[in-house]
Amino acid sequence: MASLSKMNASEKAGIPKRIRIKKDDMVKVLVGKDKGKTGKVLEVKHDLGRVLVEGISMVKRATKPNPAKGIKGGFQEKESSIHVSNVMILTAGGIPTRIGTKVETVGGKTRRTRIARKTGEVLDSK
Repeated sequence: MASLSKMNASEKAGIPKRIRIKKDDMVKVLVGKDKGKTGKVLEVKHDLGRVLVEGISMVKRATKPNPAKGIKGGFQEKESSIHVSNVMILTAGGIPTRIGTKVETVGGKTRRTRIARKTGEVLDSK
């Protein structure tokens, strides 16, 4: 996929303005061949609106052997990214939920924390 500046309006339409899912969040897959599976987010691609989830959407890639680097040839399985709309964050109890925000003022500083819409539980680990 092209960079954001080179995309036309129809290509930009599938990219969300903000992604509330972060790296190391536990998510559940809602749609696709891995529907119902859960995994940890390895990477968030904000410019494409996609996430890389551990053990989800596995694809096989052929690699050539390279003895200088110690790479063995053959087929390797690795994760492929999926669209952020196809996953939902899990609470500590394993309940899939949407993400809301709550603004708190502590010692004159305002902080925005993520909360679970279903249970009201704080999702940020800090």
